[in-house]
Amino acid sequence: MTQKLLSLSNLTASVSGRKILCGVEFSVDKNETVVLLGPNGAGKSTVAAAIMGNPKFKVSGEIKFLNKDISKLSVDKKAMLGIFASFQNPVEVPGVTTTEMLRTVMEEKKGGFVPLDSVREEITTQAKKLGQNIWFSERELNVGFSGGEKKKNEILQMLTLKPKLVILDEIDSGLDVDAGATISKILADYQKESGCSYLIITHNMRVLKHLKPSKAVLLNEGQVTAVGDVGLVKRVEKQGFKTILSEICQEGEK
Repeated sequence: MTQKLLSLSNLTASVSGRKILCGVEFSVDKNETVVLLGPNGAGKSTVAAAIMGNPKFKVSGEIKFLNKDISKLSVDKKAMLGIFASFQNPVEVPGVTTTEMLRTVMEEKKGGFVPLDSVREEITTQAKKLGQNIWFSERELNVGFSGGEKKKNEILQMLTLKPKLVILDEIDSGLDVDAGATISKILADYQKESGCSYLIITHNMRVLKHLKPSKAVLLNEGQVTAVGDVGLVKRVEKQGFKTILSEICQEGEK
């Protein structure tokens, strides 16, 4: 019997009085990969922001994680529960290295002191999977990084912090073909090792190369238009959003 890790019920979100999400509902089971699809402006990134509690958005509805309503929790509290989110444009944090940031989070999770040497040892182990070394994390967080380096840094953070739910928003943007395939393999290996779940927002299906999505959620104009299996992902890839949405509309009129 599958167990729900994340479930969204009647999720709405608005900004400056403009409604972006209108009653979004779907779930992510434990050890499951769910792909969130939709044309530009459909509200995909807003779903991720609403789950994490971005204060920019006014959110209502129910967000459950491990059967606990986390709708009102702050971003840091959600992170401590084991939710990790990588967004399209990671922020730059001058004066703070990736190592320092990760050490702070690890100490918060442990509730006590974590030696710097053990932090660096863990980072080194995970960085090797990305073809990087410890000096990659000794730089100021995302400052002067290329788009691809920022994405790799997000994955490094994920591997080091070992979350239960990983939300990835356009994680392959800025990566070349080879790097994209490498990231896909790393994500698949981490899921196999940890049993984590993924909610992946993407327009480029190559990030799914080594993953096995079992569910696809199609979003349009802030609403869930269709929920299907990997076949829906392949239909979108082959036919495009416009055709698929037109077909769904015609089916609904019958």
